[in-house]
Amino acid sequence: MIEKERNFAEKYAKIKGFKLNPNKKELETVLKGLAENRKKYGVPYCPCRPITGVKEEDKKKICPCFWHIDEIKNDGHCHCRLFFK
Repeated sequence: MIEKERNFAEKYAKIKGFKLNPNKKELETVLKGLAENRKKYGVPYCPCRPITGVKEEDKKKICPCFWHIDEIKNDGHCHCRLFFK
């Protein structure tokens, strides 16, 4: 499942002009969290966001999350550090 998350993240990053986290260990941790959330919840919730169980609220937390573009623009990376400027 980690490879599925990696493939999606690589394609998405390329389309958007982002890079994946250059730190391999951090990248693997985020990808593992996405894969675990997909297995547990059926969708790849960002591992850095708390899941409430309220579908409408949690929908924003599906990777790439609602906030990632602003975070990358402001901080140079998204909160979970998957995508970088």
